[in-house]
Amino acid sequence: MPAHVIADDGEALSVAAALADEFRAGASERDAQRRLPREELDRLSASGVLAVTVPAEHGGADVRQETLAEIFRLLAAADASLAQIPQSHFVYVNVIRRQGTEEQQKFFYGELLAGRRFGNAQSEAGTKHVQDIRTRLDVQPDGSYVLTGVKHYSTGALLADWIPVLARAEDDNLHVAYVPSDASGLTVVDDWDGMGQRTTASGTVRLDGVPVPADRVLPHHLTFRGPQLHGAVAQLLHAAIDTGIAGGALDEAAEFVRTKSRPWFESGAETAVEDPLLIQRFGELALQVRASEALLREAALRVDAARADLTDDSAAEASLAVAAAKAHAGTTAVEVAGALFEVAGTRSALNSLNLHRYWRDARTHTLHDPARWKIQHLGRYVLNGTKPPRHGLL
Repeated sequence: MPAHVIADDGEALSVAAALADEFRAGASERDAQRRLPREELDRLSASGVLAVTVPAEHGGADVRQETLAEIFRLLAAADASLAQIPQSHFVYVNVIRRQGTEEQQKFFYGELLAGRRFGNAQSEAGTKHVQDIRTRLDVQPDGSYVLTGVKHYSTGALLADWIPVLARAEDDNLHVAYVPSDASGLTVVDDWDGMGQRTTASGTVRLDGVPVPADRVLPHHLTFRGPQLHGAVAQLLHAAIDTGIAGGALDEAAEFVRTKSRPWFESGAETAVEDPLLIQRFGELALQVRASEALLREAALRVDAARADLTDDSAAEASLAVAAAKAHAGTTAVEVAGALFEVAGTRSALNSLNLHRYWRDARTHTLHDPARWKIQHLGRYVLNGTKPPRHGLL
């Protein structure tokens, strides 16, 4: 059955909100049992949500980044693992938009509109740093390539139709090779055992002489030779996930206090929701969540503005706005998810309730890249007018 094609931003948000309501119901059980969301991802594909950034001239809705960020926030509030899986999908759709030839775009946009999913094989373990990519893309006499290497934290690869692989060619420049999930020499191992985001299938990808046609390789290094939004869009979606986790945890805490908590005896209140100190704490937490949501919207608007008029200045403003949103949302997600137990009380700590999934998800996801460097770039810009560097993590 072909995937639905979403028409515009309004429909994209409506569909995402309905899916989030569906996915919320089984999120705790999936996490507790580490059951991968295969059926849920199929629903996401069939809904057309995964194709919403396809340009209009290729038949897509080409939604605003404000809309895309809100889609991720909605999904993450319901199930942070499920929301994490398509993050790389949209990042590597952007690579096609920026570096794909007309024929490559026509082919892959058709795949997206048909409901196909991208995973990722990007990060490596045991290297000097995160950008020390050692996977090799070796050219063959006929112009095709062969991929060799091992990737870790490959979120979505196990459940993808295509796996974009970040690799270095003979000139040491970075390229992205789009590899079908059934390619010979490709092995995806379901060995992710993180304490949080348990059902993202962020395992290992092994590439043992994987053949890649020349027209499935894109020159990713060219992305960073001028003003770019690759990193800003990727980080915007991470910020949306953290913001969603925080909002989901706050909603869960409020529902628990309304329905299951008792007032502290010294409060003089008849119910927990009348306890003045609980009211105060919920107000403080709500303030943090609202601030993260506002920063996320502002960042998305800056990215949209830069997409419309991409210059060094507009790209820098977008990256810094996203950096602020990401740094704030990460702190908020961890604090609010931890405060859930503070406000809900002893019973909320029962393992059977699995309320700790919010904190586990927040603590795990916020380790993706350090907020301290985002704050550094903000400080350098304020004091010295130094624009942020061009790379995929800012």
